Amino acid sequence: MDLNSDLGEGFGAWKMGDDEAMLDIVTSANVACGFHAGDPSVMRRVCELAAERGVAIGAHVGYRDLAGFGRRALDIAPDDLANEVLYQIGALDAFARAAGSRVTYVKPHGALYNTAAADVEQAAAIVDGLRRYDPGLALLCLPDSEMQRQAEKAGVVAYAEAFADRAYTAEGRLVSRKLPGAVLQDAEAVAERAVAMATGDGVVTADGGKLDLRPDSLCVHGDTPGAVELARRIREGLSTADVPLSAFTG
Repeated sequence: MDLNSDLGEGFGAWKMGDDEAMLDIVTSANVACGFHAGDPSVMRRVCELAAERGVAIGAHVGYRDLAGFGRRALDIAPDDLANEVLYQIGALDAFARAAGSRVTYVKPHGALYNTAAADVEQAAAIVDGLRRYDPGLALLCLPDSEMQRQAEKAGVVAYAEAFADRAYTAEGRLVSRKLPGAVLQDAEAVAERAVAMATGDGVVTADGGKLDLRPDSLCVHGDTPGAVELARRIREGLSTADVPLSAFTG
């Protein structure tokens, strides 16, 4: 099982999360590429820290929306979106390669992730941008999503992820952050959910149902309050359950 986190989401003097501590715990780092968060200095630092620790580096691509942290849906033409995805991957890969590593996968961020889970055109545009940079890159996305279908259609390897710190709808989508209970912060409960997801026991949805997600990777958001403790508890829980941890692109 892989454990990933959204990192490098500071910008200039504005800090977000504890990247260094998280990189001591996770096996894959989704690094912001400058559109929803991140800047060249942040990107370089996080890539260097990840490379030192042998953590896989993924391009966390998003809408061009620094003010909204990439969590506002944008009406963008597919060709423009494909170009912006390509641009972001290339920018991050420059820093990854300078650090002696490379970008091995792509994971969309925020509103782009949620929109492309159901929108055929935006999902196809993400895959197009990925393929134009390197068709050997993997795509990390929701299981049974439009992104997964478009990736498979284009011959791109897609890996399914589940969110240990987010609530789910009965349809397998993430509960909107605008609703109460969408973000989970209780470390013990989050760790239990993560182990259940990883071992095939499923996860309880917001309406009390159950989903069988079968993920290749588990995500804990770097900006969730107490993220480091959440990630640490998840890793400990997986270890106790004899679930081996390694990067899904390793």
